[in-house]
Amino acid sequence: MRLIFAGTPEFARVALAQLQQAGFEIALVLTQPDRPAGRGLRLQPSAVKQQAELHGLAVAQPRSLRLDGRYPQDALAAQAAVQAVQADAVVVAAYGLMLPPWLLEATRWGCLNIHASLLPRWRGAAPIHRAIEAGDTQTGVTIMQMDAGLDTGALLLSQALPIAASDTTGSLHDRLAALGAKLMVQVLQRLPAGELRAVAQAEEGLCYARKVDKDEAWIDWAAGAQQVVRRIHAFNPAPGACSMLQGEAIKIWQAEVVPGAPPSGVEDGLILRADQAGVQVAAGPSVVNITELQRPGGRRLAASEFRRGFALLPQATFRMRTRP
Repeated sequence: MRLIFAGTPEFARVALAQLQQAGFEIALVLTQPDRPAGRGLRLQPSAVKQQAELHGLAVAQPRSLRLDGRYPQDALAAQAAVQAVQADAVVVAAYGLMLPPWLLEATRWGCLNIHASLLPRWRGAAPIHRAIEAGDTQTGVTIMQMDAGLDTGALLLSQALPIAASDTTGSLHDRLAALGAKLMVQVLQRLPAGELRAVAQAEEGLCYARKVDKDEAWIDWAAGAQQVVRRIHAFNPAPGACSMLQGEAIKIWQAEVVPGAPPSGVEDGLILRADQAGVQVAAGPSVVNITELQRPGGRRLAASEFRRGFALLPQATFRMRTRP
């Protein structure tokens, strides 16, 4: 089968590599334009572009695919490239651009999307973050026949994956990326033989995974230990959960709920204890044990190592950012 692949970040690169390994012909790769990154803000190619160039694949990087949008020349060039390769299907994984009707209808099998949730739960931009934040015990991958809506297309194949209490968006991302790549290979192998039936999404259980805003990363210690820990894990590795401590914005990467309650009347965010097990913090009616932290400009450190370079003052308290 001759394919066009549309994707941008590491999640998509895993799928592209698996399709290549499975022997599918990748006639064209669509990925987002290079973006400034790093301290020098140099233009950096996407993970998908790097994979494509490593294997000599044709790459197009339109700023938009809409013929009536801000960059019609980009869209026209992309349309010409798509038509020229005469592909059988378009595989989409975390591309980052809405697909217009001309692309949805450009190939025999249409556009097949790898989505990192069990649709219709967590349609939208941040399904992994929101599943962890909500305390879901499972998520999964859905392969979907795309239509004009936002993750509204018919379902072709899905598989569930458990979420552990210690999972972060980073750890879950890696497992879902591998699962998504495997399922897409299965779909492409079975679809021409008529072995798959597209099933319309149910309305029951529908919810949206809105894009993560950096302001959400500031920890509200009054929310309770369970919610605080979920958000810490949901925002690891990006944007990173934050809290002010002794005048510094500290990133908190790993934490756990510990049994017991703080003494009555203590302020939310107060450090109750710091030992080899971690830094224990009052959080509403419960307690959070922080096990990994990071100072601005520093490295991620286990709590015991962090404390050796950061002297905690008496009554030290984590606080939310104060706005000007």
